[in-house]
Order: sequence, then C-alpha cells, then structure tokens
Amino acid sequence: MQAEPKNSLVGQEYEVEVGPVAHGGHCVARTAEGQVLFVRHALPGEKVVARVTEGDESSRFLRADAVTILDRSKDRVEAPCPYAGPGRCGGCDWQHAKPGAQRRLKGEVIAEQLKHLAGLTPEEAGWDGTVMPAEGDKLPAGEVPAWRTRVQYAVDPDTGRAGLRRHRSHEVEPIDHCMIAAEGVTELGIEQRDWSGMESVEAIAATGSQDRQVILTPRPGARLPLVELDKPVSVLRVEEKDGGVHRVHGRPFVRERADGRTYRVGNGGFWQVHPKSADTLVTAVMQGLLPRKGETALDLYCGVGLFAGAIADRVGDEGAVLGIESGKRSVEDARHNLASFDRVRIEQGKVESVLPRTGITEVDLIVLDPPRAGAGKSTVRHLASLGARRIAYVACDPAALARDLGYFREGGYRVRMLRAFDLFPMTHHVECVAILEPAEKGR
Repeated sequence: MQAEPKNSLVGQEYEVEVGPVAHGGHCVARTAEGQVLFVRHALPGEKVVARVTEGDESSRFLRADAVTILDRSKDRVEAPCPYAGPGRCGGCDWQHAKPGAQRRLKGEVIAEQLKHLAGLTPEEAGWDGTVMPAEGDKLPAGEVPAWRTRVQYAVDPDTGRAGLRRHRSHEVEPIDHCMIAAEGVTELGIEQRDWSGMESVEAIAATGSQDRQVILTPRPGARLPLVELDKPVSVLRVEEKDGGVHRVHGRPFVRERADGRTYRVGNGGFWQVHPKSADTLVTAVMQGLLPRKGETALDLYCGVGLFAGAIADRVGDEGAVLGIESGKRSVEDARHNLASFDRVRIEQGKVESVLPRTGITEVDLIVLDPPRAGAGKSTVRHLASLGARRIAYVACDPAALARDLGYFREGGYRVRMLRAFDLFPMTHHVECVAILEPAEKGR
C-alpha cells in the first residue's frame, strides 16, 4: 500500500517569537500550532517572519530562515558580508550578530550540551562560561577577522566561477571575495579565474611559511586547467578513481609552524584552520597536562604530530610518547616531523583497533583530538582504565565532547577544567579543551 504524499511546508511563512540558540547555528521557535522551527539568521528574543526551507506537516521539526525582522535584538548588526543572508552562502552562521554576542551564543550552546548530555554545570566543569577570542580577533561590530587559512571553493558547472555552497545545498553562490578567508588565500585570486571542468578548488595558505597550495577536484573526464594564480603555488589533484591526492607540480606539502616547531602537512592533510589555533590549543593542553620529565603519554587521533611533539619536548629523553592516527599520509608526516625524538612512536590505524593491540596497561598522560563524532563509549572506557593522572580532550563539537565527558565520569574521571575558544568566528563552530583527572583526586 502506497503511503500518502506529505504536504510540504517549504515556502510557508510564520510570524514567531525566537527562543534560545541551538547547536548548529540556528535558534529555536514554535509555530502557533506548536511545531518546532530551527530558524537561521535570527537571534534570541527577536520577533521575525520565518520562511520554511525544509519540512512537511509530519516533520518532527522544520528548518526556516528569518526573512523579515519585526523586533530586532540589540545584538543584531547588518551582515558585513554581501553574500550572507537567507538563501545565500552557507559558510557563516552569525554574520548578523555582534562579535561579543556570537561568543555568548556559543557559550550558551556549550552550557546546554554539558547539562543535557553530561549532567554538568559550568562550575562542575571548571569553566567560567566564557568563550575566548583568538589573539587579534577582538574586532568592533561590522569588522570581520580574516582567519580561514583553508577554503574549499565549489565551482559553478555552468559558468566555471568559484563560489561557496548555499546552506544545506549543492547550489553554488558565486563570490568575488570571502571576508573570512585569510590574506594568504585571498591573494591567490581564486575567485577571478575560470575553473571550468572542476568540481572544487581548495586553497591552503600555511601559517609560519609562505607555502601556498591548491587542490583541484576535476569533474569526471575533465582535464586540469593551466593554473596561473597571483602568487607562487603548488598544485595537487584528487584522482577520480581512488579519491587519492596526487602532486601535479610544486611541493606535495605545506610547512606549518606551531610551538616553536615546523610541521610538514602533505596532500591537504588536517591542520587547524585558524592561524592562531595550533599555538592556542597547544598552550591550553600543556597548561592543563603539566607534563613532567620522564612521563609516558598517548596522543590519539594525532594527525601530523602537533601535540605529540609538544609533549615530547617536555617529557624529555627519559619520557615516551605514542601517537595513533588513521590517515596514511598524516602518519608519514608525523614520523617525519618527530624524527628527532628517539622515544616517539607513531602507529597507523583506528584508535579503537590499534590501542588494544599495543598492550599498554598504564600511562601518565593522554591527549585526544577526535573527529567531530567524538571518541565514543568503548574508547573512553579503555582510556579510563589506563590510570592517567591527566587527560586533555580537544573538541570541535560540544555535543560530542559532552557525551564523552559523561562516559569519562562513568569511568572514574572528573573534569578539572574546561576552556572554550572562538577559533571559527562568524560560524557556529567552537573549540574546547577539557582537562580531566581521576575523580578521587578531586575530593
């Protein structure tokens, strides 16, 4: 028996009072009938006309854009970016909010996730409730920090112009300039070139070196263009057959700088996007762990070895660090980056598979920087069994962090301190560093 078609509500408009901020760059409202709306381009306390962008009469919730502001929040500003707004570029969530208000909203999201998923108040998490801007990012309303050192441009298949995707859409918003792109990205002039035949163009501007790189993803059967940009740049391509990244010309890596060391990052591998992120996070992790000479440590999801290198510097020749990373190229880079440390070992594979095979039963320190989904219950349970005196958890998603903090509590650990950093201005993303210790130590 065929199900009856649902009546789409896309395009329907509702006049609503906007409630609290929610995780994901929107606020919560309700229609007069009680249906939940997740509203973008709104701020808590405003009265708006919200136009539905996704959902039907049977949906658990609807997605919507605030298309008319009837009662404005004092935190609202005119979006500095001409491409921001309903139906436009999806790269930023809070262009319409003052910088200080953006950080407060992010703090409210963290607090809500801690309470809902970990049963923790800010005080119990050792957090003062603030989200700190990166050095140099505290700018007046109407000004935008140019922080994004890696920008993935989508290419309009009809015009060959580079742009950014619209929110929850494959449609491309052509742009002349991205305001949050770092100067090193902007100076390449990506938006002024014809990229016909390309699916996407990723631009990378290293921090601490003049290395610039573009990674091209061609459409099926398309030939690579001759890449002539405004600055010297190396070029890589994503192969259609295996999805691998291969060098076309120039270096296959960029050199990044953090904590007094240079790190090679190859084939577009992971590195923190904000130019101040790596140093900010290393400082927070080291201040929380306070490594001692001769200690042993784990660096999980270690990437190219940022935290492993910082810990190895501090535990000295008598200490030892094991890093675990799933990406083959990142492991190669980590081994290269940390080759000067005799007692640092990097293993390739998924943490949940490799860690049990190591035979490690105890360790002094752990740092983990898992992907957005978090570490998960079984991995956290294993880590809690190793008896580390301190654990540093670096998280780009407050919901995943809160879930895992709840698992750590079940495993006998408490949060000693939590710090939050606004390393993704104008977006809903936020970075947190939680420091944990055995619960009995905190009594």
